[in-house]
Amino acid sequence: MQIDRITCVCFSATGLTQKTADLFTDAFGAPVKKVDITPFSAEDVSLSFGPSELVVFAAPVYGGRIPAAAARRLSHLKGNHTPAVVLAVYGNRDYDDALLEMQDIALAGGFVPVAAAAPVAQHSLMPRVAKGRPDEKDASLLAAFAKRVQQYLRQADAQELTVPSVKGKRPYQAYPKIPFQPSASSACVKCGVCAQACPTGAISLENPSQTDASRCISCMRCVAVCPHHARGINKLLQGVAQAAFLLKYGARKEPEFYCNDKS
Repeated sequence: MQIDRITCVCFSATGLTQKTADLFTDAFGAPVKKVDITPFSAEDVSLSFGPSELVVFAAPVYGGRIPAAAARRLSHLKGNHTPAVVLAVYGNRDYDDALLEMQDIALAGGFVPVAAAAPVAQHSLMPRVAKGRPDEKDASLLAAFAKRVQQYLRQADAQELTVPSVKGKRPYQAYPKIPFQPSASSACVKCGVCAQACPTGAISLENPSQTDASRCISCMRCVAVCPHHARGINKLLQGVAQAAFLLKYGARKEPEFYCNDKS
């Protein structure tokens, strides 16, 4: 089948999910339209796609699920038997039900998720885990998978597209509450950059030093974008947790790929 346009719809709090998605889409050797659904302002974004397009869904994994905000925004996308690829980018522990969840969202929206991948990126809360990833090996594997998907689509008829079985269970595991939440230090000048960037609107626009803990998803976006390095999590608690996490999940895991081609 002929693919006329490629779109990548991505939720990427710290930029690593987008970087990972780029490594995949760049390998197609065609222009890619990028749609960023990370900002709170993207909550009502609604897009429709036709049968000769390819849409890449990309989201990070938090505790075995994709963020609820990402799931809502991805569910606003509408396809018309549109081929799709779902990417659940995780921090070297496990992606659990996240890939299945994304696949289900795509199917419910009228897409045909012909391929899926669970690449690894540096952990956002425990940065010593999978440090520096995606790396050159990841880039090579993602590029090779993109070529597989591209070849599969070229050889398939639109009505012959199939959905691969991926790891995961229904009902999905409960979405966890992350125990670490960033807060502002005395270095905060209330510039509001973090509040504008927060994916869930958890940071007050009027007083950015205040965070609504019930809305915070610990995505670390506010820490990443703060120009004054005034936001962070408790270093002592993070250090203790990271040491234990590294012992348990420090061994390198490789990306996992799913596609019903003949490779």
